This record gives sequence, C-alpha cells and structure tokens, in this order.
Amino acid sequence: MTNSAKGSANFRVPVLSNAEDLINSVDTFIFDCDGVIWKGETLIDGVPETLDMLRSRGKSLVFMTNNSTKSRKQYRKKFEALGLTVQEVYVIGGEGILQELELCGIKGIGGPEDRDKTIQFGPGFFIEHDKDVGAVVVGFDQFINFYKIQYGTLCIRENPGCLFIATNCDAVGHFTDAQEWAGGGSMVGAIKGSTQKEPLVLGKPSTFMMDHVSKKFETDKSKICMVGDRLDTDILFGINSGCKTLLVLSGVTTLSMLQSPENDIQPDFYTEKVSNLLTQNDTDV
Repeated sequence: MTNSAKGSANFRVPVLSNAEDLINSVDTFIFDCDGVIWKGETLIDGVPETLDMLRSRGKSLVFMTNNSTKSRKQYRKKFEALGLTVQEVYVIGGEGILQELELCGIKGIGGPEDRDKTIQFGPGFFIEHDKDVGAVVVGFDQFINFYKIQYGTLCIRENPGCLFIATNCDAVGHFTDAQEWAGGGSMVGAIKGSTQKEPLVLGKPSTFMMDHVSKKFETDKSKICMVGDRLDTDILFGINSGCKTLLVLSGVTTLSMLQSPENDIQPDFYTEKVSNLLTQNDTDV
C-alpha cells in the first residue's frame, strides 16, 4: 500500500483486522497521549490491559506528546493518578520547558515569570534583552503576551547565532473536552512573522524525537509503530520516520476525515481504540 492517496475516492485504509501480525512485526510502540491513552482527565477503556499485554510480550512502550503544559515529572504524576505505571514520558513543550532545560544543565529565563509583563508605548521606550541568550524556545503558552513576543524577537534578531526552536507547530490543542483551542503553532507563528525566520521544530511531525527513540531503544525505525489519533501530527510523524502507523478513532480524527478524498495522510491501519490491539478484529468499524 502507499501512504498517499489524495484524490483516490476508492482508496481505503485497512482496518486493523490482525493485531497479532502488527504486534509481532514491531519491537516498540510509541503512543500519543490525549485521544489515545486518555481524553481530558478520563482514561480510555481498555488502556491498562493493552499496555500490560504489550509489556508481557516484551515490547518497549514510549509515550510522546506535543502538549506543552507539563514537564515529564508532571505527566508521570498524571499517568499514576489514572492508575498507569510508566517509566518515561517524552514531552515537548510549554510550562515544563524550564524544568526540562534545568535537568539538562541549561539555564532558562522567561516563561511563567513574564506572564504579567506589559508594554507601555511612549517616546524612547524600548526593552532591554539579555545579549547572552543563545536560543529562543517557543511552545504552547496560555499566557502569551506582547512583551514575550518582542523579547524573543530581539534575541533572535540581535544575538549572533541565536537559535529559534519550536516545540511544535500544532494548529489546535485539546486542552479541555469542550472545544478546540489555538495550539502552539499560533505562538510560533507570531515569532516567525516578526523575525521572518523558520524555526527548528522538535515536536511531531518532525523526526527529531524519533531519531532519539530509535537510538535509545536500539531498534530500527521499521520496527517501531506510532499509535495516534491525529493525522497531521502523529501519523505524519510516523510516516516521515519510516515507522508503521496505527490511527485510533478515539480522539480527533473521525472515519469520515480519514476517508475524505481531501486527506492525503494515510496510516498503515486504523481502529476504533487502542484496546483493539488485545483482539483480532475481523469486521470493519
């Protein structure tokens, strides 16, 4: 099969009818979190049993999210609160960025402490910025303001060699179960607009994290399966990395969206929810 079938009205992504074959073909499963493992604060049915089964089969499990509201430590607490045991969660973004940088021995400034800073335009008004800043990291920030945008812009424009790094360029986020919200891409877009520079994107669908996972678990990317609920991030991430891909319909993407002639991102398989890995599903959904 091919992964691109735009305009092909007769093309249909295979439903996952033989979970055993998929499980046997890979060593590592990477799971997106929201829409796959949980929805909001509610665990999706069958997830604990599925993870236990995969672990019992000797599979490595990785949890990866573009959601930038928590650090790895905070996400681990969420998993534990939902009754799930995990060793590591790969997080790209947001309030946890400063904590993650600190763990790497990198000093970070800004973030939450700049949430209330304002701009008062007047004659001669300007903002001082740290000339030693070597990178501006942009992730989802519910407290984005003009001060932050200007500060980041000054660093990228005026500090020699300053990097512009984006955690992700997601158009929307599902931070509550009530509606879609403007995602991290809106913050990244503001800095792109003011600097006229493209960022180094670390989150899905960029392959940056997949390279790390492949190296860490010493496995070929063809032996990894990416499980996600979004076509433009999770599934494209897997496709770009040369992995197997499984779309679950328990989150953002619906069957009609998947089968739309306008959709050109095609996973290897799809199924209703991750717990369908527990049994072979011989009928269409």
